[in-house]
Amino acid sequence: MDVPTIAPIGGKDYPTTWVQFLDWFHSEQACRDFLEQLRWSDGLICPKCGVISQVHRRSRGRLICPACRHQATVTAGTIFDKTRTELRVWFAAIWYITNQKHGVSALGLQRVLGLGSYETAWTMLHRLRRAMVRTDRELLHGEVEVDETYLALTDRADPISAVGRKSNTTKVLVAIAVEILQPKGFGRIRIQRIERGDNDNLMPFIKAFIRPGSLIHSDGSPAYRLLTESGYEHRQTVHLGSATPAHESMPGVHRVASLLQRWMMGTHHGAVQPGQLDNYLDEYVFRFNRRKSKSRGLLFYRLLQQAVVTKPVTYQKVVARRGKSGN
Repeated sequence: MDVPTIAPIGGKDYPTTWVQFLDWFHSEQACRDFLEQLRWSDGLICPKCGVISQVHRRSRGRLICPACRHQATVTAGTIFDKTRTELRVWFAAIWYITNQKHGVSALGLQRVLGLGSYETAWTMLHRLRRAMVRTDRELLHGEVEVDETYLALTDRADPISAVGRKSNTTKVLVAIAVEILQPKGFGRIRIQRIERGDNDNLMPFIKAFIRPGSLIHSDGSPAYRLLTESGYEHRQTVHLGSATPAHESMPGVHRVASLLQRWMMGTHHGAVQPGQLDNYLDEYVFRFNRRKSKSRGLLFYRLLQQAVVTKPVTYQKVVARRGKSGN
């Protein structure tokens, strides 16, 4: 299911203030009704037979398909699937997360929402991070800087770690792509963990996130030697021995790399498990690409839209990736 492209209207399609938020989502049923409108604005799409029909309600929030009699709920097949946390709490979490410019930690979310455990807040954040990436998002284009950088991570905030366990610091390599606007400024970005800064890792990253025909600005690494024959324009800047510092000749990637590391250290105190890094990178990209948005209510709406089309993930699956260092 694709995310609707019609621009929503503040105050009509989504709340614009905290007071309005409280008024709209005062009960579980109000939250369910809102999700139904987001997910099935044209009618119930039966997950079993695929027939589109009017919603027929049954008790306990269940919906029934008039064609095959299959019963479903509006949360089934979404990140809210089988959650024991009230939707009102989920909605409040999404509102809070999208209204914090630099993001929130699991401990901060636990305190604000009054959640009973750190693990609940931690899992909610990781489920929501999985909803921050649209699979059909537009490729970067125009002039795009591409480079690699290392991030320093530590696992000292592991929510399931044993008392007294020593911290482990890991350096992880990531690729960064930044649109360069004219006459100045940066556009959208993409970031992804890679194993090595070579052709086998960088070319798949470039092809996945940058439109062919774009001008790619890179350093002098031979890893970018196949860009031209892959359909891209290419400009190289060799930094070794150059009188111009790298952060001046390629300001986009260096600025984003600096801000990313600062975000990791500031919001999360560097305590990001390597196995969870991909989800944190998705959150950072989500926030950076929407940094100029003047409507926090619209960000709430967009993330909720994605939440109902993102496949569910269990707590066990989330936790299973804590210690993994691979993709």
